[in-house]
Amino acid sequence: MTQNDLAHMSREELIELALELHAEVEALRMKLEKGKKPPTNSSNSSQPPSRDHKGNKPVERKKRQHGSPAGHAKKGREMVAQADRVIEIKPKECHICQTNLSQEPMVLKNINQITELPVAKAEVIEVRQYAADCPCCRREQIEEAPAGLEMGRSFGAWLEATVVYYRQEQHMSYARTEAALYNLNGVEISQGGIDKIMQRAAQKARQEVKPIAQTIQHSAVIYCDETSSRVDGQNWWHWVFCSMDAILHVVRFNRSVDVINDVMNGGRADAWVSDGWPPQLKAPAHQRQLCMAHQLRNLQAVVELYPQSSWASRTQFLFRYAIHLHHQRERLPTDEFFGKVQQVERVLNRLLQRPCEQPQIHKLQHRYQKYRDAIFLFLYRSDVSPTNNLSEQHLRPSVIHRKVTGGFRSGWGAQGYAALKSIIDTAALSGITPFFTIQNLCGYPSLPIPIGV
Repeated sequence: MTQNDLAHMSREELIELALELHAEVEALRMKLEKGKKPPTNSSNSSQPPSRDHKGNKPVERKKRQHGSPAGHAKKGREMVAQADRVIEIKPKECHICQTNLSQEPMVLKNINQITELPVAKAEVIEVRQYAADCPCCRREQIEEAPAGLEMGRSFGAWLEATVVYYRQEQHMSYARTEAALYNLNGVEISQGGIDKIMQRAAQKARQEVKPIAQTIQHSAVIYCDETSSRVDGQNWWHWVFCSMDAILHVVRFNRSVDVINDVMNGGRADAWVSDGWPPQLKAPAHQRQLCMAHQLRNLQAVVELYPQSSWASRTQFLFRYAIHLHHQRERLPTDEFFGKVQQVERVLNRLLQRPCEQPQIHKLQHRYQKYRDAIFLFLYRSDVSPTNNLSEQHLRPSVIHRKVTGGFRSGWGAQGYAALKSIIDTAALSGITPFFTIQNLCGYPSLPIPIGV
């Protein structure tokens, strides 16, 4: 189109042409902004901090002083009340004139305690089982071996618990477990032997995990999350269901609501805390709570995408204030607390009714309108947390296990890991250590030898 063509156009035609060009420019601008979307990181998405870009620190930066601050009282390792062994070092003779000092009175000068590990060399216990014929009934009599020394057992329960602990809690491979047992304890064990130990432990764990599943099914508040898992070269999913009394881990091949329904087995929770994954929002529960940590990250992504818009930043501030108010519940009078809750509710209603043209903001608005009752449930129930951090914390070791070992070679390995993890995490709620939990599962220790044997 030339300047002459524009000169012969009417006023209405020029206005119509200008509107068409403006619409085309806006469409191109939106397309360009979409291509310039800010990069994702741990503050605006579910990306782990380990994947964030780490920039170089300035060379002239002020270096932080290491060590204790000025005026801090020195604190050393506390001594135990009763030492296992006491070694007394007394002077025998004078270093100058060689006079004998053994009969002279001594004064205690210094005390020092050293913590050391004994040489952990494995012991081989040979169990010989005899038989005798009864002179009266002429029948052969065989005495059963005591617990921990059963015939047919190749490894003691303590050794088996150590193998399971290395594999389960320390994420050690078969080869590293084999090397650690040989170097630290002098135990020669093949990877096949390690595999058999893990299979036995997994079989026992699957039986012990049934009461944990029943506890979850009858829990009032359940925190749930899932992460990817690698099983026999396939993409599976590792689920975790948490309550105040039990932790249940489940590894399944899918990520649908069928897994939740199968675990709940007809049970229905009072409140379900999760992220915005659609199957989680279909879980059997009377009430729901969206994870505020996820929503704050989603809002941060919108803040970076549309810095000129104030809706996301104001909603983000409101959510942070609501979380702060939740933590102040016990310090505020009841009337004052719920008065502030009503203020928070009114502000959110105004934000959800504000018209917004940006697609990402409109998407969040639609989500919060649809799940309006699942945003501030934690302000009305003191037993509900505003975040899903509980389940994410219990999933983190599984993610580490996947990254370190590369996944599971078989389905039974994945199921066994989940069952063992369920027992260990549930016992930890009562203050029981992982190794003690595993040792109880593996059986009665062979050492010390039972009295009378």
